[in-house]
Amino acid sequence: MHKKAVNTFSEPQCGIPANPANPSQTTLPTPFTHTAPRRDRKQPGDDPNFTSILDNPPEIMRAGRRHGPGLIILALIPFTALVLGTWQVQRLGWKTDLIARFEDRLVKTPLPLPPRVDPDAIHDFDFRRVVARGRYRHDREMLVGPRMHDGEDGFMVITPLERDPGGSDGRGVTTVLVNRGWVSKKLRRQRDRPESLLTGEVVVEGLLREPWKKNMFTPDNRPDKGEFYFPDVKQMAELSGSQAVWIEQTMEPDLLQALEMGSKGIPIGRPAEVNLRNNHAQYIFTWYGLAIATSIMFYMVVKKPPTDMSRRIRMNKEWS
Repeated sequence: MHKKAVNTFSEPQCGIPANPANPSQTTLPTPFTHTAPRRDRKQPGDDPNFTSILDNPPEIMRAGRRHGPGLIILALIPFTALVLGTWQVQRLGWKTDLIARFEDRLVKTPLPLPPRVDPDAIHDFDFRRVVARGRYRHDREMLVGPRMHDGEDGFMVITPLERDPGGSDGRGVTTVLVNRGWVSKKLRRQRDRPESLLTGEVVVEGLLREPWKKNMFTPDNRPDKGEFYFPDVKQMAELSGSQAVWIEQTMEPDLLQALEMGSKGIPIGRPAEVNLRNNHAQYIFTWYGLAIATSIMFYMVVKKPPTDMSRRIRMNKEWS
């Protein structure tokens, strides 16, 4: 008689996994216990002074700082522009008086240039019309440039003028520098303009001028290569053996004469007039206009209400 096989493995209870080490045994689950809140612990709502954000009405306000360091910079701009405009007013008065003084010297009779000129006294005779006699030393000629004249490139011709007021013994010979005028670049060489090489005694009428001042953008002269970018009076006087005296020859040729002189390479002198720039009135208008405009901008920035994008909501701490 066959015996019925008995399954020694018991079905695990629902939700209870079998013990993998001993399949015949089952592992009872750990019961879940809920810890009830302690009655002695106080909740935030138990505090009578507690206020909820749901019970507190919000307040619309501007988030962060209203103005930053940019406002300080904006405030400095109109102040700086006002100072610069006032300074230009003073400069305008100074330049106007200076031009009036120079124009007063132009109307006077040309002064014969003395044999010896004190360089320190030239400041008091700037733009003074003078007359000098002598002979040009074309072998010591110097060209300064480039310089533009009526849209054409060229050079200024600087020629020492040798004078002998004391006689023919040579003991009274003195030399000054004469800016004869402008010549075209294509006629810069002396052999291309023989009519400009005057011989014999000449009479030069021009303006006595102070030495030029070099700006920071002008390159240095290279006298060893014969290149002069600005008239350094002292340097050119040492090279030519003359006094540090600068005379700008003046003339007023008509249009036809100027064209003829330019075609022959004869230097074209400057007119007897004061050619100092006086743009201070424009600077005054610019600086004062900038001061007014930035002042209005500053007022609008300070008084302008915050926009919707710059608003934020925070909890109101004040209760009515």
